[in-house]
Amino acid sequence: MYDIVLVFITAFLLTFFAIPSIIHIARIKHLVDEPGERRAHHISTPSLGGIGIFAGIIFAIILWTPFTYFANLQYILCAFIIIFLVGAKDDIDPISPKKKFLGQIFAALILVFFSKIRLTSFYGIFGITEVPLVLSVIVTLFIIILIINAFNLIDGINGLSGSIGILMAVTFGSWFFMIDSIELASVSFALAGSVLAFLYYNVTPAKIFMGDTGSLLIGLIAAILAINFIELHRGLGESKYALAAPPAMAAGILILPLFDTLRVFVSRMLKGKSPFKPDRNHIHHLLLDLGLSHMQATAILIFTNVIFIIIAYKLQYLGSLNLLILLLVLASFLTFLIYMLRSRLNQKKVVKN
Repeated sequence: MYDIVLVFITAFLLTFFAIPSIIHIARIKHLVDEPGERRAHHISTPSLGGIGIFAGIIFAIILWTPFTYFANLQYILCAFIIIFLVGAKDDIDPISPKKKFLGQIFAALILVFFSKIRLTSFYGIFGITEVPLVLSVIVTLFIIILIINAFNLIDGINGLSGSIGILMAVTFGSWFFMIDSIELASVSFALAGSVLAFLYYNVTPAKIFMGDTGSLLIGLIAAILAINFIELHRGLGESKYALAAPPAMAAGILILPLFDTLRVFVSRMLKGKSPFKPDRNHIHHLLLDLGLSHMQATAILIFTNVIFIIIAYKLQYLGSLNLLILLLVLASFLTFLIYMLRSRLNQKKVVKN
């Protein structure tokens, strides 16, 4: 317990005191995110907050987690560094999506082949339990890349990606702590502490953004925690902490970034566009179009994500596939309601004009 508290406090303090210096240097060197057509902010804002998040997480984990106890830590840290370098390069001097994607694949390959972080069971989804090695590797790589980019794509308004990151980290971390997986609990609460400190400077009016450095790192950690959450259930047996539908529970915890990313990608492809071509069709953009502020939209989305977590937990008896379908249908219905509200609001504006 003390190790977890120390990890959280250490990550929080280092990030909290590092961010002001990062803001100062970013302004001097003009390393800022400028307002634009797709941007939700209206003034030049430093976008290197991810550097502070990365520093807090890495320092806290290395300081309080013995490498002998956490056998795969060295490889996980290597993946962290790869994602950090990709994100920092993109924040300072934008790189092509192809190069970002290659960096993400490199980090994912390290996790899969060196840390042995991969899914080995589908828990009966589509009638599949044990997964062959090749399929396991392909599916795990896809999930890691998906979650990394999901957090990157929802980082469009103040506080959203960070708040979802904290919710995810605390939820997974608490479960890891209860099953005595202290090493993964440490990673979870290091992320929670660091991002909480960052959010102090990111709430409206934001003094700094996390940038790709922060959002990609949060996504990578979310992928590591989610896959381990699902896999560790295989060895829990009749433990009181074992859930009946761990894949669905993991999806419920990550429902906002996962559903929004899949929805936007499918929507773009149906329109004949590249799934990676930016637009203003994300769920947070829809809420802003309804007249909500950044913090109001963030609060609504966090509350909604919490509701999905509760639903996923309470309805475990449905099984993984049925529960996943239910979560998907419910998320689709809520998104449809938002579209309807925006459409009515636009009609009223047309009538007034």
